[in-house]
Amino acid sequence: MSHDHFELVSIWHLEAPVHQVWRELTDARRWPDWWSFVENVEQIETGEPDGLHTLWRHRWRTLLPYHLHFLLRVVRIEAPRLLKAQVSGDLAGLGQCSLEATQGGTILRFDWRVRACKPWMRWLAPWARPLFLWNHAMVMQRGERQLRARLGVPKTSSAKDSQAHAAR
Repeated sequence: MSHDHFELVSIWHLEAPVHQVWRELTDARRWPDWWSFVENVEQIETGEPDGLHTLWRHRWRTLLPYHLHFLLRVVRIEAPRLLKAQVSGDLAGLGQCSLEATQGGTILRFDWRVRACKPWMRWLAPWARPLFLWNHAMVMQRGERQLRARLGVPKTSSAKDSQAHAAR
């Protein structure tokens, strides 16, 4: 795998029912209301009533001094357990969110296989890869914390810590 390709996995343990997590996950327009790194989400094309084929424009900020702009098209939906999307723009590739009901709530897993498309990111990737991975992990950790607050489900000592990692 080249330095500008990333396989990113984040796992959130949420003490909320799957249907509640699914509702927040699939209401992309409202992500900026609770996820501080999401600056803007705009629906560009309306898809099927269940959201399939819908096209969204995203603008994200990060802890590092750069923004990411990309289009996200929903390519598969199996409510309330799976959402797959294709992205293009500053990042290109595929992403998947899967939800699993547990006795204590929901496990939400994000799997992204993307490549950096910004020229400066591609150029810096061989050296800055660990920094990009750290940045992604911080964005995801804050997202989990902020979704917990939105759902009114504070983290308990029995919940596992979130995981974020990437293939090297």
